[in-house]
Amino acid sequence: MNWWDDALHRATAEVILVGALAGLIGVQVVLRRLSFFTMALTHATFPGVVAASIIGVNIFVGGVAAGAVVALGVAALSRRQGQNAAAATGVVLSGGFALGAGLVATQNGFSRDLSSFLVGSVLTVSPQDLVLTAVVLLVVAGVLAIGARPLLFTGFDRTGARAAGFATTAWDAVLLFTIEVVVVTVVPAVGTILALALIVAPAAAARMWSHRLPVITALAMAFGVLSGLGGLYVSSRWNLAAGASITLVATATLLLSSLLVRIPGRAVPA
Repeated sequence: MNWWDDALHRATAEVILVGALAGLIGVQVVLRRLSFFTMALTHATFPGVVAASIIGVNIFVGGVAAGAVVALGVAALSRRQGQNAAAATGVVLSGGFALGAGLVATQNGFSRDLSSFLVGSVLTVSPQDLVLTAVVLLVVAGVLAIGARPLLFTGFDRTGARAAGFATTAWDAVLLFTIEVVVVTVVPAVGTILALALIVAPAAAARMWSHRLPVITALAMAFGVLSGLGGLYVSSRWNLAAGASITLVATATLLLSSLLVRIPGRAVPA
């Protein structure tokens, strides 16, 4: 039997790739304080992947399209006088999820299980899903490597970044679109609802152990991979939902890191 024909083998490869991808982009989400926006993206991606499944196209296409609409909608609403980005994001978050649920309700005999969109179904990933995740991981790594300096500068000192000649608005757009693509990519593994935890928790845990960006990034990717593998083991050992198990392990990693760094005499390395 071919190695790829085994569902558990494909799931293992997928959680490794997804864990590394989520940890990589999660560093930017945590440092830029974009967790709430990312949560809105995860919810608003839901109608996109449902619509794509209904009309028979790749859910990646539908999710990216929905995410782009959400990002533009939040930006437009937050620019209105008297309206702030948090309020606009909250409205879009609820509206997007409601739209997805409505789309499912309109389809009598809809063949796709709703839970596969919400909490993932990593054991059903296809070889095409693996290839897509690997490609996205390489592309995201390339974008973050090329834009490392302007993204760092823009995130911590926008005024200084503008003075240095960086197009802050353009780099913000690049980062938001990259986050959106990652959110859609991890849907087969952990779904739209649980994606936020896998993106944020490993990076937040890594942030507790170091102040150096390269170290934080490496730790976040390692924690993401370990969360994926640990969650998959818990799922197979105790017959639990894989997406939920991965999320719980990622959350436990964050809580454990929080406890360990508080041990008296333990200093966070520079």
